[in-house]
Amino acid sequence: MDRRIELVISKFKNETATAWDSTKLAELVNLSPSRFRHLFKQETGTTPAQYLKDYRLRKAEKMLRTTFLSVKQVLKQVGLGSNAHFVRDFRKKYGMTPTAYRRTKRRKRV
Repeated sequence: MDRRIELVISKFKNETATAWDSTKLAELVNLSPSRFRHLFKQETGTTPAQYLKDYRLRKAEKMLRTTFLSVKQVLKQVGLGSNAHFVRDFRKKYGMTPTAYRRTKRRKRV
């Protein structure tokens, strides 16, 4: 994988809650925004925004399984802005709301 894209993915993982945009990321790796988006999609198969959203949802899912933080605290720590959008996106990816997901996972552990 291109080192510039690896750097961006590393930034996503280390600074998940940061509000990233293509311009800021492109500057980070010294590319134009359009060239950056093209290269990112070529290397990962998805756009930077979608990659970050998927990463944040995976991190939120893990936090719901492994911590006692409230859904709102998880939302804040992973950098997802709107509670309504988070619930909708989480349901789309995992088939249930974050609260229902947490209840299901806790029942299985007990």
